[in-house]
Amino acid sequence: MSSSSIVEAPPKGGFSFDLCKRNEMLSGKGVKHPNYRKTGTTIVGLIFQDGVILGADTRATSGPIVCDKNCEKIHFMAPNIYCCGAGTAADTESVTDMVSSQLQLHRYHTGRESRVITALTLLKKHLFNYQGHISAALVLGGVDCTGPHLHTIYPHGSTDTLPFATMGSGSLAAMAVFESKYKEGLNKKEGIKLVTEAICSGIFNDLGSGSNVDVCVITKVGKLLPDIFQFLGRSFSLYQFNFVLNGCGTGGKRIHEKPLKTQSTHIRQCEGIHLPQEDRLVSLSLLQQISI
Repeated sequence: MSSSSIVEAPPKGGFSFDLCKRNEMLSGKGVKHPNYRKTGTTIVGLIFQDGVILGADTRATSGPIVCDKNCEKIHFMAPNIYCCGAGTAADTESVTDMVSSQLQLHRYHTGRESRVITALTLLKKHLFNYQGHISAALVLGGVDCTGPHLHTIYPHGSTDTLPFATMGSGSLAAMAVFESKYKEGLNKKEGIKLVTEAICSGIFNDLGSGSNVDVCVITKVGKLLPDIFQFLGRSFSLYQFNFVLNGCGTGGKRIHEKPLKTQSTHIRQCEGIHLPQEDRLVSLSLLQQISI
């Protein structure tokens, strides 16, 4: 065999900085770096006495353009776990769908309920491998056999475990509401009201957030019941999403309940705030549960 036909060995593993050198060379020649895509979202979550409540707005933007007024930002991960996503819509949907399928296969293999820490590990390992190039900032919440859990996952793979969390461009306004009004041992009605107020704060103070308010309530045992409450003069119609946990970790049977149709009610102008037409309809959507 001639020396010209020898195949070079593949490079060893580790980080490659070739693109960094290329970018530095292009920058020296006057080529401008592309700007990061700016996204707008307000997503929140908190732990209350019976479980976890997640909330999100429904506006999807591309620069100054509102692309979708009814974007679902609360993603199904497992029957007892849901995840709010902020950032690039394609990235958040792709990452959550991928991890959701891995959790499904894990449940088939073990015959046990998925645990929140399992979803957290899969998400942060995937994001860390791409060093922040996947634009997905996530708020993960769920209830398992160890109790309620709430985590935040940043695009670079770092995580936080907190009793309440906010992310997205409207997170500062939402966090101001949480820090001033959150307390331990909130009941379901108080938790829903606080989450809704935090999302509305993000909508009012951030141009990238708007349209509707989605709320997802996850508890350990319960029924699907309608609940009406008042907030700032607005009347919300909410359907609580619950699941029944029967012998977590023992492969017990799951009781499924059919989701009810989404109900919406028009809101009234209040406190001198004049909303655009798209913000006058507050829809609290029930996320469909995938049967397993």
